[in-house]
Amino acid sequence: MVQKLIPEINKVYFTNQYTLFHILSGSGSIQVDFKNYTNWQDKAIYLEKGQYIKFLSGDFVVRTIEFPNQEIFANQDVRVLFKHLISLGYINFDECAECQKYLSNTVFAENTKGIIDVSLKQWYWQNPFNASQNEYQVIFDIKEVVDQEFQNHLTNQDLVALIQDNGFNAQSLVRDKLGITIKTLLGNKRLTESKKDIAFTEKSIQEVSYDMGFKDPAYFNRVFKKNTGQSPSDFREQFDYYRKDTFIEDLTHLLHLHHKEERSLGFYADKMHLSVKALSKKTRDKMNDSLGRLIRNELINSSKKLLVEGESIKEVSLQLGFEEPNHFSTFFKLHTGLNPSEFKNQKVQVNAPFL
Repeated sequence: MVQKLIPEINKVYFTNQYTLFHILSGSGSIQVDFKNYTNWQDKAIYLEKGQYIKFLSGDFVVRTIEFPNQEIFANQDVRVLFKHLISLGYINFDECAECQKYLSNTVFAENTKGIIDVSLKQWYWQNPFNASQNEYQVIFDIKEVVDQEFQNHLTNQDLVALIQDNGFNAQSLVRDKLGITIKTLLGNKRLTESKKDIAFTEKSIQEVSYDMGFKDPAYFNRVFKKNTGQSPSDFREQFDYYRKDTFIEDLTHLLHLHHKEERSLGFYADKMHLSVKALSKKTRDKMNDSLGRLIRNELINSSKKLLVEGESIKEVSLQLGFEEPNHFSTFFKLHTGLNPSEFKNQKVQVNAPFL
C-alpha cells in the first residue's frame, strides 16, 4: 500500500509491516528507535516490523510504501535495507536516477519489488561501510544473531559459535568495518528493546529487567542509568508516549519562528519560562539533542531551502543574520562539507509527481 503522509509532530508511528518511508520534504529532525537524525529530505528509509518513527517538526511530507509480501524480506540481500547496524541506513534518492525514474513511472498497484531492487543497487553503490558483498553477508548474519539472542547474555565464545563467518574472522570484521564489537552490538540492541518496553508497555521495571535476561532488577537499573543518564522510571516519564507535555511542539515552533534572528539560548529559555540550564536539560532529555545543535540545524535547513529557491549567497546570509557573506559560507561548509555555491550546483531537483 502506498500513501502520502503529513505526519503529526512528535507522534509515534509504529511499523506493523515492512515499510519504506521516503522523505519528500521537511526540515528538522526525525527519531527512529530513540535516536535522532537530521537532514533527511529526499532520502528513503526501510523500517522493519516493530520499529517506530517520530517527526520532530511539523512540516514533513512523506511517501510511505508498505510491503505485504514478507517473502521478499527473507532474501539475504534485501535485509541490508532494513537491518540497521550502528546508525539509520538510508537510500539517497538525489544520487539515484533509477530510483527517481521508477517512482515517476510506477503506480505501485501490484508489483512493489521493483523499488526494492533499485534501492538495493543504490545501497551497495553507497557502500556505507566500505565492505565487499561477501563481507556484508557475514556482518548481517551477525546482526541476525544479535536480533535473535539479545535477551541472552552470551559470552564471546557463545557468539562465535552461533555465527557463520564463512572464512572471515567475525569479531575483527565487525570491529574493522563498524568500529564497534559484537558485544557492543548486542548490548545496544538489548538497550533499545529495554527502552521500548519501558516507553510503550505497562510492564513493571522488574518485568522488563527479567525479560531482558537480567537476574537482578537493581543491576538492570544501574546498567540502564549508566547508558542513558536516567533511571528506567525517569525515562518512562520523560518519553511522554501519551503526549501530555507539549514541550517539543512549543520549542520547535519557537525555533521555526525565531532561528533567523535569535541564536541566544537565553532568548528561548525566557520564551519557555525556564532557566537556560533547565531548558538545556529538558531539551536533551526530551529530544536527545542539544538546543544549540537544534538552532544550527534550523539555520542549515533554511539556508538550503533559500539556496535551492535561487537566492544569492549574499541574500541568504542577510536573511539568516550573518554579518558577512563569507561568515555564512564558512558556517555552511563547516556543517555540510560543501560551500554554498557547490551545494547549489550539486542539488538535483526532483519534479516527479507524488503517485
